[in-house]
Amino acid sequence: MDFTTLGRTGVTVSRLVLGTMNFGTQTNEDDSFAIMDAAAEAGVNFFDTANRYGMPERAGLTEEIVGKWLSRSGRRDEIVLATKVFGSMADHPNGRGVSAKHIRRAVEDSLRRLNTDHIDLYQMHHIDRSVPWEELWQAMDQLVTAGKVLYVGSSNFAGWHIAQACEAATRRHSLGLVSEQSKYSLLTRDIEMEVLPAAQAYGVGVITWSPLEGGLLAGAVAKAKEGRRSQQRNQERLGELKPQLSRWEKLCKDLGRNPGDVALAWQLTRAGVTGPIIGPRTVEQLEGAIGALKIRLTKDVQAQIDEIFPGPGGPAPECYAW
Repeated sequence: MDFTTLGRTGVTVSRLVLGTMNFGTQTNEDDSFAIMDAAAEAGVNFFDTANRYGMPERAGLTEEIVGKWLSRSGRRDEIVLATKVFGSMADHPNGRGVSAKHIRRAVEDSLRRLNTDHIDLYQMHHIDRSVPWEELWQAMDQLVTAGKVLYVGSSNFAGWHIAQACEAATRRHSLGLVSEQSKYSLLTRDIEMEVLPAAQAYGVGVITWSPLEGGLLAGAVAKAKEGRRSQQRNQERLGELKPQLSRWEKLCKDLGRNPGDVALAWQLTRAGVTGPIIGPRTVEQLEGAIGALKIRLTKDVQAQIDEIFPGPGGPAPECYAW
């Protein structure tokens, strides 16, 4: 396993992040335990979940499964445990968002479901424009002081949200954001314009979600009817993107590598990216994803990838103004 530090912190995390969103919905409890066992044995020490995961069956179900595994495995101290707060968890006006009131309730509920006394990385799942930064950081600072949260991160923030959050934290002499979790793939490279530059400027590590774009980058042309690729929206996108994806799969075939593994390996070359989130539904999928760490992409191959999947052209404003 390869490791790095999370943003400007001193905590060491694996370059691959185990995403647990499938646990309890696509993957049953026993298979979820097997995946976590295999991940930990392979050196993956960064686990990501959210209080809402488990829907539509039940919000909180995924945290409960992760919590059971942490208790039975005895590996809690080895794991950098990340969860999120924002989505609706109760049928009343203060049952969602990142108000101080909701955060106080939500963190206690997550701690209970996760069977732990602290959360290593507590992430805002989305920007909440109704909450002042002063209120947000007061609530988070109280959790840090109490030892219930070690680090605070964001998810789905724009570049200017990252700047606002970090500047507000600095005024309070708080550590502030240490990570941002953003959608990023060869087919969705928008964060290269402002999110990645902002994160790098403030020492915020970037964790990427949907690095395989719902399976489209994992051999969708060859496996069009399997897994998430079979969903209607992905089938529609596959039809639109087939020429581009066919070129991609040919390049990967020439490299002798699985397309999904190459897509992950490409992410690991990106400056500012701590690591992509992998969301295996089986142990076999986990083992395949870990193989991406062994792939080294030459500059020539990276240039070919850019030809197939052009990015925005660099950071803003140069990518559109110059």
